Amino acid sequence: MAGIYLHIPFCRKACHYCNFHFSTSTKLQADFVQSLLKEILLQKDYLHEPVSTIYFGGGTPSILEIEELRLILQTLRQHFSITEGAEITLEANPDDITTGKLREWKAAGITRLSMGAQSFAEADLVWMNRAHNAQQALQSIQLAQAEGFHNITIDLIYGTPTLSDEQWKLNVQQAIDLGIPHLSCYALTVEPKTALEKLISKNELAPVDNQKQAHHFELLMQWMQEAGYEHYEISNFAKPGYRSRHNSSYWQGVHYLGLGPSAHSFNGSTRQWNVSNNALYIKSLEKDQVPFEIEYLTPTEQVNEYLMTALRTMEGVSLKKLQEDFGEEITAKVLAAAKPYEQAQHLVEENDYLKTTTSGKLLADGIASDLFQ
Repeated sequence: MAGIYLHIPFCRKACHYCNFHFSTSTKLQADFVQSLLKEILLQKDYLHEPVSTIYFGGGTPSILEIEELRLILQTLRQHFSITEGAEITLEANPDDITTGKLREWKAAGITRLSMGAQSFAEADLVWMNRAHNAQQALQSIQLAQAEGFHNITIDLIYGTPTLSDEQWKLNVQQAIDLGIPHLSCYALTVEPKTALEKLISKNELAPVDNQKQAHHFELLMQWMQEAGYEHYEISNFAKPGYRSRHNSSYWQGVHYLGLGPSAHSFNGSTRQWNVSNNALYIKSLEKDQVPFEIEYLTPTEQVNEYLMTALRTMEGVSLKKLQEDFGEEITAKVLAAAKPYEQAQHLVEENDYLKTTTSGKLLADGIASDLFQ
């Protein structure tokens, strides 16, 4: 099975923390959609497996007109083998959600909504420069549930200067009380060249407190476990049966095709990424050319990529897979590098898997880096 990711590079408003590729001008939207349709045609032979997940990300995919969304899905179905019961996710912002749109999305084939709530507190949303307010964050979820969308995930951000422990508890509890089966929770990250970085450097916004973020993450893990959610990936929690099939494919090394500006593709041995420029993307597709760069992954890079992604998951690194795919010598080196973390109780070997403990989840990226070959 394989996956398809489509990057929709438009937003109504620029969030202070965001470093994804997007534009707040939609004047190129119609041209972009035509270019995306052409890219689908040009890339129809990239995947050699049936497609079981489709993910509209961005940017803000809910900004698409329903006719555009239908046409994109129709074109995908014409050129790829989409499995019956495929997971088709649409990222949507609360300010875009209406009863009419929800019904149209459902009729078009959307089976899962990823909603960018970020917080249920007004002060947080203002600080982030979000386009929606706290009331919309709540009402949009209730509207979606009323229209029969039960496979819903929401994003929540923690560690902001405006977020107290008490409000963080209220945010998480609100999601649990709403019966949302999947949560993606992210520590606020100050990315280079974002508005947030500039505002902090000018002392116009308070800096991020790393200790506060770690504390919020520890509280989150405790609350989600008590509520019966699986902590199946560092930032992701799901009720049984509601894991993100699409995102899980990234962590499991499944092949996927990325369409649209800045989108990445992976086929096991190479990784490629499209240009992060809407005008150049459109201009290239007008000439029937997909504007991408490519890298050929060395065996060492493939090992390291597997370690990085697998260590973020609940299952962890399969020592059997490590040995079968990369050999006994590499496996021995990884286990040797893991020993200090096992002694510190940040890693544990269990049923032939190497996985992070609760304390190790706070250090997962650093641990993976130390295991790299």
